[in-house]
Amino acid sequence: MTKSKPILSVKDLKKTFGKIKAVRGVSFSVAEGEVFGLLGPNGAGKTTTLEMIEGLREIDSGEVTVCGIDAKENPDSVKKIIGVQLQSSSFFDKLSLTELLRFFGSLYEVEVEPKKLLKEVELTEKAKAYIKTLSGGQKQRFSIASALVNTPKVLFLDEPTTGLDPQARRHLWDLIGKIKKKGITIIITTHYMDEAEVLCDRVAIMDSGKIIAIDTPDMLIDSLIARGFKKRRVEKAANLEDVFIDLTGHGLRE
Repeated sequence: MTKSKPILSVKDLKKTFGKIKAVRGVSFSVAEGEVFGLLGPNGAGKTTTLEMIEGLREIDSGEVTVCGIDAKENPDSVKKIIGVQLQSSSFFDKLSLTELLRFFGSLYEVEVEPKKLLKEVELTEKAKAYIKTLSGGQKQRFSIASALVNTPKVLFLDEPTTGLDPQARRHLWDLIGKIKKKGITIIITTHYMDEAEVLCDRVAIMDSGKIIAIDTPDMLIDSLIARGFKKRRVEKAANLEDVFIDLTGHGLRE
């Protein structure tokens, strides 16, 4: 049985800013319906890589295809079939959430059902609210709703849980899981390794503009252990975040 073509293919991608080689020959592919993590320290080249894939930054050299579309030759066509999570500062503060979703739909020339989208991200009761009145978790969930207005084939999430409390973080994990079940491919960046371990089917680890490892989280962990790595303390079946949620409840505090 032959494997289907990847929904995203990146080959020898490069980007230079003056004397700085930000992305140095990055290659990877993502299967349809996969949650793929792009991990790395600050300055590793993750954001620049994603911006080139999304058609937001010019590609110096290399190839990017999304659903068979050449991102270098047809960046506008790529933008129509992907969803990109925006930061809250990108939203107009004089429009309600419902009005914002309709506005974003108009940019794609599609009819939007704000109630349906808001229900999916647990913000039904905030339909008439403004972005500045939302909590951090609510803003992040709305940013995902706004990225879904065009029913994208591929959804890009850039550090979606940064700054959230444990309950809001776990709820966002659940939301990402629901989006995956719809068959939407998800590319996520995060600095939380436990988050990548829970959410991602595979991860690529970047450093200094290059991918230095790529595999499933389990395989990467097993490879490290096979090389003789041992933790200084034994891992327990739960961690402090589990204790916190168990004691304070799973419900969102908003």
